[in-house]
Amino acid sequence: MGLLSNLGWALGPPDGPSCKSQTNGNLWHIQSINKTPELQKLMFFWRRMSNSRLILSLLFRFILIIQLLSGVSAIRKDPNFVVEQICRTTVQGRYLRTDDNGYVCDALSVDPQSGCCLGKREQFSCHGCNLISQCCNSYEFCVSCCLNPERTQKELALKVKMAKPVTAGAYASVFDFCTGRCRHNSESVVHENAYVSNSHHCFSLPSNSTAGPADRLSELRLNGIHVVVGRKGESCDTVCKSNGQSCVPSKLLALNQCEILQKYMSCKGACLASIGPDQPAEVVDDAPRHLNPGACLYSRTQTILSCDGSHQHTRRLCPCA
Repeated sequence: MGLLSNLGWALGPPDGPSCKSQTNGNLWHIQSINKTPELQKLMFFWRRMSNSRLILSLLFRFILIIQLLSGVSAIRKDPNFVVEQICRTTVQGRYLRTDDNGYVCDALSVDPQSGCCLGKREQFSCHGCNLISQCCNSYEFCVSCCLNPERTQKELALKVKMAKPVTAGAYASVFDFCTGRCRHNSESVVHENAYVSNSHHCFSLPSNSTAGPADRLSELRLNGIHVVVGRKGESCDTVCKSNGQSCVPSKLLALNQCEILQKYMSCKGACLASIGPDQPAEVVDDAPRHLNPGACLYSRTQTILSCDGSHQHTRRLCPCA
């Protein structure tokens, strides 16, 4: 038989009388095959091809597995993959909450798992706050307003002591500073047992704080302001007007601290806390003894700071522009 005939015998039983075979199920028993050298070579080649197909199949499966694994890795490294955030929140109020991102929301809008404000919310809201005195009529809005980086300098806030003793520690975060200052602030009370006004949640730095040097505060808060020392009995409106300028009431708070007073005035009689619309100021040397001649005064009641305040025995420190 020819080469093609032999190949046919190898691949399967042809139809015809020359094939004597028996059927057992689906298996064919070939009784006789004329195995020529050419047929043996083809059968050897066929076995090698079968082995190659097996190898290729295994290789294809291996590559497919690698691609699937790399796809999972890509999903995990996706920069848009959102990591669950955990927030700290205020707990003082009954109806409102403020999280450490500065968002204010009602208590029912706080996510029970993350603790963050969801739904209707406001970030860095100063609703009900006096931005000059930095005092608010709501604790939660006080904390939210305080958390605004434009209003609270982190490096200064973290140096403020949590209590008056020298051994007292500093605040660990801006959130701790804001929640602590808004909850209790000596500058929002009078006689230590009564609030000065309804806006008694204040987040300003202490007036006599050692949080930072006066030079840095001047650069941050008094940029573009001409600081002028007035004459005895003059208001800041009069002082600034005599210099061809106007008093800037929003900058009185920046001057209302001992470091600034001592920079522009002698303060021979120390720097004392007081209450009065003529402050910050210095008591003149010829003032009655009970008024502490030569002492510098800063106001504990920041909400009454005004440009038109005056006193016959003080010289005012005025912000003019």
